[in-house]
Amino acid sequence: MSSPTPKNGVSADHGEVGKAVSEEPSKPRSRKKKAASRIPVKSPGFHLEAAHIKACGAPNATIRIAGVDEAGRGPLAGPVVAAAVVLKNSDPLADLPLLNDSKKLSSDQRETLAVMIRHHARGIGVGVASPDEIDHLNIRQATLLAMTRAIEALPDTPDYALIDGRDLPPHLPCPAEAVIKGDGESASIAAASIIAKTTRDEWMKRLNQEYPGYGWERNSGYPTKEHRQALETLGPTPVHRRSFGPVRKVIEGCS
Repeated sequence: MSSPTPKNGVSADHGEVGKAVSEEPSKPRSRKKKAASRIPVKSPGFHLEAAHIKACGAPNATIRIAGVDEAGRGPLAGPVVAAAVVLKNSDPLADLPLLNDSKKLSSDQRETLAVMIRHHARGIGVGVASPDEIDHLNIRQATLLAMTRAIEALPDTPDYALIDGRDLPPHLPCPAEAVIKGDGESASIAAASIIAKTTRDEWMKRLNQEYPGYGWERNSGYPTKEHRQALETLGPTPVHRRSFGPVRKVIEGCS
């Protein structure tokens, strides 16, 4: 069985990253969920998109603003995944009333919102940097590469991009700005954080079937006690990040 982990930006779900992502609209999940998934979450006061549109002085509907975020900088295994999302300019919260930073949502809430985002968004792009690229470039540069690929994967080049974090990826196809804690300031960044997180979590569940024993269906490759113990017992897999300290320590101990 071949690994579903992407190499050189190739996504097992979305084809070659850098090309347009085409996704069939999905029906929202049944409301029969765990009680925790029905706990209301108040959305932040998103304002960045509206402020930029006002500053541009252009017709509201003509501007395409992409929010970009990533998931998977800290794990010991698997790719880093970035997403770029272009939402409707006119009140995106009307379609996504519980939109929030993915880290502030339950797993069920993220999955439900991911379906809704894919249904309502004007465009979605996913970009990936593989474990080999992470080891070769370092995690910071690999994350920026994944973000660039996510923007390039949008069906249409955006007019502007809002990038979560302190750094701007180089060689972007559009003007952009970095926004610290942007998932609390920008609706499109918050949406991108949900798409990136749910996409990566699903990847890790599939990788867990190929490399069982590390608990990736629960820990998504993060350095939990379960994962670190399995790393010591079973050794690293081809999708572990060999440049990360705990993995490198195991490799050096076996040499």
